[in-house]
Amino acid sequence: MKVIVKNKEIELEIANNFFKRLKGFMFNKNITYCLRFKTNSIHTFFMKQNIDLVMTDKNNKVLYLIKDLPKNKIVIHKNVYYSYEFPSGFIDNLNIGDILKIKN
Repeated sequence: MKVIVKNKEIELEIANNFFKRLKGFMFNKNITYCLRFKTNSIHTFFMKQNIDLVMTDKNNKVLYLIKDLPKNKIVIHKNVYYSYEFPSGFIDNLNIGDILKIKN
């Protein structure tokens, strides 16, 4: 699957089991894809590089954006259904209220 953000595509991997949710991007030195978690909170402990974070509702409407989120942080927001982790710099043109498009 892929995520489309303002005409840019990136590979999407869904963190849908315990190990994928636990590991996320921890210890990853070269992030080249997007991870989707079904959660309203994430952490960046043990990460090697910054990420862009997009938090959406069930319909992938963007509720919160954090660009260039550094390591060792915790982010929690109410009313969030999905959290997407992108490589830093990928969501530069994305705005709150935009819809993330998912393509199979």
